[in-house]
Amino acid sequence: MRGTTQRAVQHQTEQPGRDCPLCPRLVAFREEWRAREPEWHNAPVAAFGPSNARLMIVGLAPGLRGANRTGRPFTGDYAGDLLYATLTEFGFAHGQYAATPDDGLTLDDGMIVNAVRCVPPQNKPTGVEIATCRPFLAGQIGAMPQLSAVVALGRIAHESVVRAFGERLGRIPFAHGAEHAIGPVRLFDSYHCSRYNTNTRVLTPDMFRAVFQRVRAYLDGRP
Repeated sequence: MRGTTQRAVQHQTEQPGRDCPLCPRLVAFREEWRAREPEWHNAPVAAFGPSNARLMIVGLAPGLRGANRTGRPFTGDYAGDLLYATLTEFGFAHGQYAATPDDGLTLDDGMIVNAVRCVPPQNKPTGVEIATCRPFLAGQIGAMPQLSAVVALGRIAHESVVRAFGERLGRIPFAHGAEHAIGPVRLFDSYHCSRYNTNTRVLTPDMFRAVFQRVRAYLDGRP
């Protein structure tokens, strides 16, 4: 890694605790939902997958009734249905995905993490909240010694990854299907696999599969 990139990803290795106080608006929203749904996770959602994985998938933030409820990224909403089916198809996951954290699904050579760890109102984190949470993303990247590829799901995830690596957004623009070299890591861009994007055909399952087909080929050393 170049020096600036290495400093960026090693900035902070610790991860947010259950009662992370850093973003007042997200704290207030978290407390509101803890009162309404005390059995839900309602806390920062940790990364899912082995730290020795070569692939990282970066989403936006936990869904209110998805990961915020279940405590596992992309678990409990439509986005997870498409993501985990695709990961299984291309050998990055095995087991039966049943939209619960105890379904026995295991990730193989992949880790999933969100750019923002706490659920935001209306699924829209502010720029300040994204920047405040970025050191946790950088720390997760720095804690993956074999990381070779990153899939960014959506523009916000893309921009947070680029900044976590200490790179300029102007040099690495977001576009679905684009690939970028950031030091020794290759960044793959995809539209987010949300229900809205798939319902409007902004992203089709075949478009999504094509991204992970390229990732699989890259990690397998195929052109």
